[in-house]
Amino acid sequence: MAKGLTLVIADLHLSQERPDITAAFLDFLNNTAVNADALYILGDLFEVWIGDDNPAPLLTQVADALSALKSQGVLLYFCHGNRDFLLKKTFAKRAGFELLPPYHIADLYGKKALLMHGDSLCTLDFQYQKFRSWWDQPWWQWLILSTPLWYRQHLARKARRISKQDKQQKTAMIMDVTPDEVPKVMHEYQVQYLIHGHTHRPAVHEFQGLDGQPAYRYVVGDWYQQSSYLAITEHEWTLHFCALATEPQL
Repeated sequence: MAKGLTLVIADLHLSQERPDITAAFLDFLNNTAVNADALYILGDLFEVWIGDDNPAPLLTQVADALSALKSQGVLLYFCHGNRDFLLKKTFAKRAGFELLPPYHIADLYGKKALLMHGDSLCTLDFQYQKFRSWWDQPWWQWLILSTPLWYRQHLARKARRISKQDKQQKTAMIMDVTPDEVPKVMHEYQVQYLIHGHTHRPAVHEFQGLDGQPAYRYVVGDWYQQSSYLAITEHEWTLHFCALATEPQL
């Protein structure tokens, strides 16, 4: 039976270093998502993804929890982020979710919305977009996944270190979406609603869209300090926030 509720999350960055976020996510699945028709995960569910063959217990824990949610009738969808772009069909099958294309149109109770991770909107970050053009290629992903697991772990640690250094040198404007890119993409896909993550700047933006009609951009936040999700019903779209139950372990 339809429940009249769809949920959207992104940017949890799950890792063994942050068990508090994992606990909050499992609580969200068991007590909130279970009441939904569908759950959309718009990328960066994990801090890093080195391949579906990674035997880390965290991956099994998350896959089992999502699979249990799916067994209760909740439809699960996943859109790749810049941290977990190497996630493939093997893990998707274990977790019970459908892999979505980078740009996905969804009918949300009569409203057509474009769902995406959001990194492609940050066009002023030229360095990142250059890197993105590489890892988005199937041949490049195949090449990386063909290397031994230990080497991929080494690459992941190096990439995280470089990413932290880069963020310290970039302005907030560069790391946020490019304003002109939003209406351009929404016009291309003929939508009045856009939902994304990536920027870690949760907000609801209203502006003039197609044919002078109101347009809306919903940005779901990260889970570093608080959980963040978008709840959608036939009559209301609401961003929710809740402080994490425990302090992060350093």
